[in-house]
Amino acid sequence: MDRSPYRALVALLTVGLLVLAACSSGAEPPEGSARVAIDRAPDAAPSADELPEFDRYVALGDSYTAAPYVPQTDLADGCLRSDSNYPAILASRLAIGTLVDVSCSAASTNDLTEAQRVYEDNTVHPQLDAVTPETDLVTVGLGGNDEDLFLTLVGTCTSVSGDLSGSPCTDRLAQRGVDLDASIAQVEENLVSALEAVQERAPDATVVLVGYPHIVPLRGGCEQLPLAEGDLDLARELTAGLDRAMAAAAQDAGVLFAATRPATRGHDICGDEPWVNGAFRDRSRGLEYHPFAEGQQAVADVVTQVLSENA
Repeated sequence: MDRSPYRALVALLTVGLLVLAACSSGAEPPEGSARVAIDRAPDAAPSADELPEFDRYVALGDSYTAAPYVPQTDLADGCLRSDSNYPAILASRLAIGTLVDVSCSAASTNDLTEAQRVYEDNTVHPQLDAVTPETDLVTVGLGGNDEDLFLTLVGTCTSVSGDLSGSPCTDRLAQRGVDLDASIAQVEENLVSALEAVQERAPDATVVLVGYPHIVPLRGGCEQLPLAEGDLDLARELTAGLDRAMAAAAQDAGVLFAATRPATRGHDICGDEPWVNGAFRDRSRGLEYHPFAEGQQAVADVVTQVLSENA
């Protein structure tokens, strides 16, 4: 299978590769982490006295961090990065002196240490280059692009034809012998290595692995989410597995995990007030299958709560 970053970017912009990475179920993170993760919606915004202080913040991530088409979006050398994404909100809220946001659409954990090809022959530097010993806060929003996990799901499941009351995608993946559990396990391993690499670069930094928001509804579907009825459970199970893998990776690496499911539950693609776009691109609000500004705000709220309660 061709796994080139360019193909991944094309897929991202045409079928919304990372959208399903955002749909987490109610899975609980492992206990016993050296740093306690927050796995509930923030009760209230922390007061100014409760906000931690940081001097240099580096944001690493994929398109769910970059937030393409959330106003205002800069081409950013092909990364399609918004100046109103959650790193920007967080940096402003915490009055951080320096924000270095190198998040890039279609990025995987591999792009932490290798140059990422974004379009044609253009590349961007490895994201890890931005992390220095002086960095005291790092957020990491990666995992959904690893192992072609959601490219397989979205590329296959949204393009099937026939009886949409059945489970054509689930059946097709079974016929191909696709082992999604093994892919999820590999993503977890990749994330542990990535988080350890960040800690090696900035040993005194607070590191937060940021989960993906809730996207697929707990029950049923809708026109904005063109999956067969019988494939919705596959989407829920797969993305729940990714969320568990992220929580486990954060625990293994000894970093914070910001689980965004509780704060975004009910605001999935099919919700009455969706915080994530559906199948149709809205250039004034968000790329298909990607968060709107409201979703970025919600993630910033969760990360703020995590930092405040673990300061």
